[in-house]
Amino acid sequence: MTEHDWDALERQVIQWIKEAGTQLRASLLTPLEVSEKSAHNDLVTNMDRHIEKFLIEKIRAAYPGDRIVSEEGFGDGVADTDGVLWLLDPIDGTLNFVMQKRFFAVSIGVYEEGEGRAAFIYDVMADELFHCISGQGAYQNTKRLATLTSVTIENSLIDLSATWLKPNRMIHEETMTEIVKRCSGTRAYGAASLELAYVAAGYLDAYFTMRLSPWDYGAGLILLREVGGSYSRADGQPLNILSKTSVLAARPGLHHFIAEHVRKQIQSGKFICEPDGGHNH
Repeated sequence: MTEHDWDALERQVIQWIKEAGTQLRASLLTPLEVSEKSAHNDLVTNMDRHIEKFLIEKIRAAYPGDRIVSEEGFGDGVADTDGVLWLLDPIDGTLNFVMQKRFFAVSIGVYEEGEGRAAFIYDVMADELFHCISGQGAYQNTKRLATLTSVTIENSLIDLSATWLKPNRMIHEETMTEIVKRCSGTRAYGAASLELAYVAAGYLDAYFTMRLSPWDYGAGLILLREVGGSYSRADGQPLNILSKTSVLAARPGLHHFIAEHVRKQIQSGKFICEPDGGHNH
């Protein structure tokens, strides 16, 4: 396996991701080609495919031995975490991209033997890049992010989509009611990579969702760990970075508090279903 120079990789990826951002901003000046994937609110555009191809070509040319897991299918079929893996989402928040023309990101997480090594989450319209090389601190553009401290549930701002508070197939709709009642407030932005970056930056205290893919959370988890945050599946179990999974990400003590709450809800008979078919009753 070729040794990676992580500092050089960071410089390269930042260049590529900024270039991708320039193309995305320009694309919003002309009509997009939009099609539905699995549902009316699961969209894909010509730009999702274009940006994915653009970034994959760059990665393959610079790092031919690495493998890529990506949303639109131009990457590799990957069944293990051996070697160096790139988890790539060309446009995270496609619905926002199409409908709001803001609040979407390019997300790239790089793992080596299953360990997070580098993360890049670029809020294209805000020109805001959250990034880190593992062990060197995390940054928002050039500002270093502070290590996360603990916060009580009462003083916390939690990112939780209303999807999980109304009847749905993944989680009993009352599982999180108590958390919502006790916290300071809730938010939902519709781009998982940015939501995870916001927890890492301290703008949010926790993020909870029942369904994400590796390219959605790959970079965010690396960033979060770099500032001392915690993450797991919704029930506190460790998550597998190649799986479709629920994700609970939060400041240290708050993570434990919410995971405990979810476990108690499961014990009391409320259901949780992992996207890969795992069932908790």
